[in-house]
Amino acid sequence: MEQFKTQLITQANSLGLSLTDEQSDKLLGFLALLNKWNKAYNLTSVRDPQEMLVRHILDSLVVLPHMDGLKRVIDVGTGPGLPGIPLAIMMPETQFFLLDSLGKRIRFQKQVCHELGLTNVTSIQSRVEKFQPDHPFDAVISRAFASIGDMLSWCSHLGCYFLAMKGTYPEQELAQLPADFTVKAVHPLQVPELDEARHLVEIIRNQ
Repeated sequence: MEQFKTQLITQANSLGLSLTDEQSDKLLGFLALLNKWNKAYNLTSVRDPQEMLVRHILDSLVVLPHMDGLKRVIDVGTGPGLPGIPLAIMMPETQFFLLDSLGKRIRFQKQVCHELGLTNVTSIQSRVEKFQPDHPFDAVISRAFASIGDMLSWCSHLGCYFLAMKGTYPEQELAQLPADFTVKAVHPLQVPELDEARHLVEIIRNQ
């Protein structure tokens, strides 16, 4: 994966992110493990490591400018750890909780954390509506998980601040937003080398 290092650093710079050697090595380590495990465990439909770099790594990092000050974040429907693991590598002071119902995905996440030495990640195997946290989270983030309405319905017990990563502007989903939630902002995002729409929707639960 070393052949991707220059590309990763260059594209991260275009997002305003300055990677340390440790961060770039861990992101590429995650990419290598994802590529290796995917052959046996079918963790993602993306097969090409070059495409994984863009569609999984950079697509996760693009939300970083909107995550300042968050200390406890839960990533629901995280799959193999997206966006949670790339974000955890970039935000070592923040605790990330990765929630997924499939055991093979949880086993992969734990192997990644073991091999990369990530101490700020906790993997949880559970359906989201059955998981009861001890404390509310600073943010609930999801990527390609569910409609916004379903996300808020299933995750409302996890916290008051929600970050939904979407593709095209989710006009219909926002029009059907439950009454006790408010859209704080919708940020258009540009993933380097990806000619597809991306948006981050910030939602707060009304107190």
